[in-house]
Amino acid sequence: MTEPDDAGLPGVGPDVLDRLYQVIESRKGGDPSSSYTAKLFARGRGKIAQKLGEEAVEAVIEGMRDDPGALTAESADLLYHLLVLWADAGVRPQDVWRTLAAREGVGGLVEKAARAGS
Repeated sequence: MTEPDDAGLPGVGPDVLDRLYQVIESRKGGDPSSSYTAKLFARGRGKIAQKLGEEAVEAVIEGMRDDPGALTAESADLLYHLLVLWADAGVRPQDVWRTLAAREGVGGLVEKAARAGS
């Protein structure tokens, strides 16, 4: 299967998450009646985390099916809700990218053992 060529599509790429995070941040304190993101913030971190969990389950379910389109859509929902949780908790995408970069090239079992020892 060949990958679609997104080179000509503006905004397609990993930095879309950084841009989305900025939009999410701008919705903090916004009107919950006019913004779903503002509504999530108004409901609090517990509800945001609950919604993230629901989206994770939906992604798992779609991952078990043979429908890449549905998995793609649920993955987008999952990432969006994860970014909302990060924003509410004061976690910036760069913090996560930095942690991932530090783990790059380290075997998963080695990295997991190092975390367990700290």
